Order: sequence, then structure tokens, then C-alpha cells
Amino acid sequence: MRDVMPKKAPRTRKDNEAEMPNLLRAFGAMRIGDVQPFHVRKYMDERGESAPVRANREKALLSHIFNKAREWGYTNAANPCQGVRGFRETGRTRYVQDDEFSAVKRAASPVVADAMDLAYLTAQRPADLLKMKWADVYRGALHVRQNKTGARLAIDLSGDLAAVIERINNREVTKKGDWILQRDNGEPISYAALFQGFEKARQAAGVFFQFRDIRAKAATDLGDLTHAQQLLGHSKRDMTEHYVRSRQGTKVMPLRLR
Repeated sequence: MRDVMPKKAPRTRKDNEAEMPNLLRAFGAMRIGDVQPFHVRKYMDERGESAPVRANREKALLSHIFNKAREWGYTNAANPCQGVRGFRETGRTRYVQDDEFSAVKRAASPVVADAMDLAYLTAQRPADLLKMKWADVYRGALHVRQNKTGARLAIDLSGDLAAVIERINNREVTKKGDWILQRDNGEPISYAALFQGFEKARQAAGVFFQFRDIRAKAATDLGDLTHAQQLLGHSKRDMTEHYVRSRQGTKVMPLRLR
């Protein structure tokens, strides 16, 4: 079987692999040319009752599969996902206050606190934080290639970021590994371990925000859309504007008393 997602980022592939069984249960017994828009609509309505966002992602994967099938000559049928509307999604608007960030960080283990600081100072996604290696630190910068966008960044190693990198490098561990965020034995911390540790810390602090909200806080706190766009790796400025404004709101002047 040909791979329909050879160039997708590892996290996207992982998500797609989790979504595929749901599509196979619904469409696996059907011939590709028999799938019609009303079948997709029925799937969306049933799936959307409990997981509307996942329904949207699974329809996107199904559409991608059909497009590949058409490219490869397996069918001449129209893509049945075309014209089938997905569910409306509301973007996150959570802004993490400084005292909230500090409270969770104080309750966190050293490696989770390190991850929080790196997430804030570099505005990178969790997957990109976890793959950072000491070999990526050279020529006065922390070099990152984003999994999702492929964007390459050289983040200047100065100020607070330099201090955090030095703190991590000087910490006593049983074994020094290749990864910046590592367990005591030198092995990299896993995605699951990071989020379990973060969940434990925020429960202890009594503060509830998601780890990904730290990236948005970083972009918002910068106060410079051009700088934020560069760090986030957004290809378009309006993406950054929406990302930031949804959290800080639109600044308006009040009325004056007569």
C-alpha cells in the first residue's frame, strides 16, 4: 500500500494514524468510487456528537486520501468531502498571567520547569522543545527546525535564554545525554512524561492552563508582531495577528465623561 502521508510532520502522522481506524470502520468495506458526500455527512454528524474537532480532522484526512487516490489513478470519482461542511471551531483565547506561570513553575520538577522556560523564551511547540539537543547550540544561537512548518530558526543565545541553557547545562545529573531536556539517566524526556509532570504541577498550584498556552503567552508578551511571527514560524503575518489578538483583545479607548 502506498503511503498517503510521506512528507507529513511526525506529530501529524501520529495523529493521522490514530484517526485512520475510525475512517476504516466507517468506509473500509466500501469501494472507493461508491463513497458519496451524503456518506461523509452522515459520518460527520454521528462523529460530531461526541468529538466535533476530531470529526473535522478525520474528514480532512479522508479528503487527503481521496486526492491521493485520484492522483495515483485509483479513481476518477469526485472527492466526496468537497462541499461537506465541518464543524465550527473556536480558537483558544487563554492568556497565562505571569503569576500563574510562576506558580506552576514553582510546583514543577526541574525538567518540567526547564521546558516551561524554554517554551516561553523560544515560543516553540512541545515537539520542537523535546528534540532540542546540545549539538543544536552553536555559533551563539540555539538552532531549531520546526516539525510542523519546516521553518529553520537560529535563536540568539543571550539574556534569559542563555541563563536557562547555562542552568540546565550545569545541573548535576547521573549521566549527561545529548538532549537539552533529559531525564536524570541521560535519556530524553518523553512527550507523555512532560505532560504528566506539567499536569501534576498545575494541579499542585491550583492553576489551570495548557502547556501550549505558554507559546501564545510568549508571542503576546513580545509586543512586536514581526518578532513574534519569526519565532512562531508563521508564513503569514495575519496568522500571527489572529494568534496574538485573540488573547490580548483589541485595545480601544473609553468614552469621556461630559
